[in-house]
Amino acid sequence: MDRAPLADFLRSRRAGLRPEDVGLAEGARRLVPGLRREEVAALAGMSTDYYVRLEQSRGPQPSEQMLSALARAMRLSNDERDYLYRLAGHNAPPRTPLDTHVSPALLRVFDRLEETPAFVLSSLGETLAQNRLGAALLGDHSRFTGLARSGVYRWFTDPSERQIYPVDDRAKQGRLQVAGLRAAFGTAGPRSRAGTLVRELRKVSPEFAEVWDLQDVATRFSDHKTLIHPELGLIELDCQALFTEDQGQTLLVLTAAPRSEAAEKLALLAVVGQQRFAEA
Repeated sequence: MDRAPLADFLRSRRAGLRPEDVGLAEGARRLVPGLRREEVAALAGMSTDYYVRLEQSRGPQPSEQMLSALARAMRLSNDERDYLYRLAGHNAPPRTPLDTHVSPALLRVFDRLEETPAFVLSSLGETLAQNRLGAALLGDHSRFTGLARSGVYRWFTDPSERQIYPVDDRAKQGRLQVAGLRAAFGTAGPRSRAGTLVRELRKVSPEFAEVWDLQDVATRFSDHKTLIHPELGLIELDCQALFTEDQGQTLLVLTAAPRSEAAEKLALLAVVGQQRFAEA
């Protein structure tokens, strides 16, 4: 780990960012250019003290998970992300369709979606980013670790994952998720993370094994969804998908028809945020 070069690099990237670059309000006049240290720390999900120590060349070696969060928070390109990893004493992640580093261009679009639920998903169904309304609608996906980061894995191992869909729609949703996983498996191969996910699911879920053997293959597509929110009840939303060039990541946007009941529910969700409606 090269602490001094790492600190220099972090300071320079932070100084080059404006609040609007990362979806933050400009706020009060700033004495120096760039984001504040506490803003970078909050975006990366780490303590301000930890980040300050990294910039002061006295922090511990960051984990790969922490570096990934920093790269995303600071909107680093793939080359900058790889350089960050090497300064911190880690090998740069391989660049494959299963890469979980979100491109700055995709994040710029995502950052501007404040009035409707939005997510950035990997081809394995991992939530790489979600906005405030997305978390309020479907829950905070950042809490998941390991294989459970994949929505496909949770679908076949955690019964609560299906409660967001009406009973009659669950079989269809399960097949769509498996079809998407097969597309990722076909691209990345059996020795990839997709292959690991398939093998583990076949071990723990006979239902998954049965659906997997149907040989369905499909990527995410635009759809009309009926979701069940625990406090708001049924919400009918249109689902639009924007893919990266290699089809490895998807920007998923959920919208409601103007002046519809669903639009009113999303507006209420925006006001209350992630607080429970009963408490509000």
